[in-house]
Amino acid sequence: MSAGTRAATALTVVLLTVGGPFAVAAPAWAGTAVPTRAAVADETLTITSSAAEAARNQVLRIAKSGLPAELRTSAWNALRSTLGDAAIEAWLAPGGGYDLAKQRLRDARTRNRLFCERVVTTHTAEFSPWVHAAAATAVGGTDADRAAFVQTGYAQAQQYDREARAADTAHQQEVADRERDFVRVLAEDDPGQEVRTAAQWALQPGATDADVAEFFGYGWATGATLDLEGYRLRVADTETRRHHALTLLIRKAVAAEEALKDAADTAQARAEAQAAWHAVTNHSEAAGQAWLAEQLAATAQAANWQSIAAAAAAAADSIWQNIAGPAQANQDHWTQERLAAAESAAYWQNMLAHAQDGENRVTN
Repeated sequence: MSAGTRAATALTVVLLTVGGPFAVAAPAWAGTAVPTRAAVADETLTITSSAAEAARNQVLRIAKSGLPAELRTSAWNALRSTLGDAAIEAWLAPGGGYDLAKQRLRDARTRNRLFCERVVTTHTAEFSPWVHAAAATAVGGTDADRAAFVQTGYAQAQQYDREARAADTAHQQEVADRERDFVRVLAEDDPGQEVRTAAQWALQPGATDADVAEFFGYGWATGATLDLEGYRLRVADTETRRHHALTLLIRKAVAAEEALKDAADTAQARAEAQAAWHAVTNHSEAAGQAWLAEQLAATAQAANWQSIAAAAAAAADSIWQNIAGPAQANQDHWTQERLAAAESAAYWQNMLAHAQDGENRVTN
């Protein structure tokens, strides 16, 4: 069995999972010995329209995603443009709207805002009241307020929270050996790099029970948030590039197939058309395989957070209570990412079938 056949078989599993609108339709010339020009025109229009619609849907996913506001706002602007598909193609292109929005993420003011927003989300008012309140004030303040929080305010508020927790002897929670052992497992085996790093920090030489308690209180949630943010940005990067490349590859293949109809050198024109459609096939197949891997990664994360949520529910009166809410939220987030990955894999399987049909047409 060839690599292409294995990939198509694997991706079919995804299709059976999501079903419905992503099922691969039979080509226009199915059952016909030689496709007519009208049938070929219909199929090339179908694949071109499908690619344009998928590109627009990719921009819409970014607009509705949990990605930073800079990317979401830029995506909405592209979708609302009167230039239609041309605006979408320009936004997805290297150096286009998506890349320009990503550049704004490197701005110090943007990074400060994102940090403050993340702290509000991951440091609860119950465990870190000083930090939570200071971060919320910074989010609602000015750029200078947010810069001050990042530079000194966060550390100062953390110290106030630590002192308050140390003084609150009536509510202090002991860190049992099983909790420390669990963090040690996370430091080695958690599927998220940022969670592993946070767990390793909590267990560094000289670390105390307070460090482990802080890991349960906010370090774990912070690492998980960074892992989710990193995943979302990475798949948005790669899928944006894939859809732009697909548009160009299909355009080239359709033009090559059209040129074949009246070519003086039929053999040369056929070879060029075959190569063009084969490039679409390879691109679609690679994208489908990549999304299968993303689906597996998201599935592992969702299962991991499901088990953590269950453990937190079973130990609600200990330091585990601090991770109960974030665990359930992360399970939900990663479940949505898994479903989105399955949908993307199904789309690329559909595109792969269309590309292979194109290869078959120009070969016969």
